[in-house]
Amino acid sequence: MTVNDDRERQDLIRQRQKSRALILALLLGALVVLVFAITIAKIRAGMA
Repeated sequence: MTVNDDRERQDLIRQRQKSRALILALLLGALVVLVFAITIAKIRAGMA
């Protein structure tokens, strides 16, 4: 295995890690929005 092959493998690994991190960030953001929306709905239901 050459240095160039090793670098290409590391670049591929970094790219996969970055895409996984982005997906997890989006899922976490969606969960936060969902919890916020549920909370607002419960508060409004209690006020009515």
